[in-house]
Amino acid sequence: MHDVVIIGAGPAGLSAAISCRELDLDVLVVDEFPKPGGRLLGQLHQEPSGEWWNGILETKKLVDRAAELDTRIECGVSVHHIEKTETGFNTHTNQGIFPSENLLIATGAAESPAPIPGWTLPGVMSIGAAQVMTNVHRVRVGNKGIVAGVNVLSAAIAIELQLAGVELHSMVLPAKNAVNKHHANPKAVMEGLVRVAHLAPSPFIRFGSKFANNPLVRDIAVKFFPKGGVKMGDMPIHVRKSMIQINGTDKVESVTLANLTTDGEVIPGSEEIVEVDFVCIAGGLYPLAELAAVIGCPFQYVEELGGHVPVHNEQMETPVDGLFVAGNITGIESSKVAKDQGTLAGISIANRKYGKNADLEFSIIEAKKQVHRTRDNASIQFHPGIREGRQRIHQTYIAQEQANN
Repeated sequence: MHDVVIIGAGPAGLSAAISCRELDLDVLVVDEFPKPGGRLLGQLHQEPSGEWWNGILETKKLVDRAAELDTRIECGVSVHHIEKTETGFNTHTNQGIFPSENLLIATGAAESPAPIPGWTLPGVMSIGAAQVMTNVHRVRVGNKGIVAGVNVLSAAIAIELQLAGVELHSMVLPAKNAVNKHHANPKAVMEGLVRVAHLAPSPFIRFGSKFANNPLVRDIAVKFFPKGGVKMGDMPIHVRKSMIQINGTDKVESVTLANLTTDGEVIPGSEEIVEVDFVCIAGGLYPLAELAAVIGCPFQYVEELGGHVPVHNEQMETPVDGLFVAGNITGIESSKVAKDQGTLAGISIANRKYGKNADLEFSIIEAKKQVHRTRDNASIQFHPGIREGRQRIHQTYIAQEQANN
């Protein structure tokens, strides 16, 4: 029996494995992807400090450190069931059943693409798929594309695609329908755009974005948004323009765009055809938390964290004895936060294994401080009010513990 099985070899899972091995725990890491790294592999961007964040190199550092510690990492392993036992957990996979005393679920996040008429044509992909093909597999996704969906994720990845030499016509809103109401609303989108305005090349836009935190100013900004869009890199971003149709017979050939009112309604007669050969759809990320539900972990919907997340405390411990979570399954944040959460979870698991001791308790306090520091210094926040969201989920954990005792 392993001391801990870790599901997910992304930044949180790998960091947790390293932390556990440094504390001499027996660890098995499983991941369904052919190689470790998760979403970290696709990331490539420049920090406000000017330094580059290269996900492939960051992954290599983690994998090399895990190898130095003789950490067992099994890729191509799919988990389809988790069973609670008297001594811990049985993790059921396509490669057999792995028993463990503790279990860490670090399955990350999944994309929720916004549906648009014509989105089943070859050449339409999620923005995350374009990121992986470009940055990980070094595959050019097309000659000229367009992004439907303006949010923190799509803005960051669009910059990466431009750095790789991929031509993008523009970023526009998706067609308005029952699913895309929020993503197709110019005022709601402008609120999210303010959080990435510091990445804009124009000092004027970066300065102006400070005032756009005021709702009244945001509404005015939407009303007078430039018809030519606001440029990020070499690509204009439009919040008063929508992609209402993807056109083509056997593949993407063009898209139909239309101008919008400030409330997101299409202005009749404003339609235009733009020739492109690929379309990236971006609807944001949500925590990939199904496996925590399988084992009976309670959930709470926290909008600030990106959706339904497993109830857990600041030590990444859930109400299910021996079950821990870390990374984007606990809320959508940067991979740097996920790494620090993984380290914290690893120490917490060791503390449970060895029966709480002063040294590990001190390490947990320091690891929690590091998570807060990284969160405060993050260049991109996917959702506003992340601290409030974290506080709510932790309070729910405390309330449940008090109710059970």
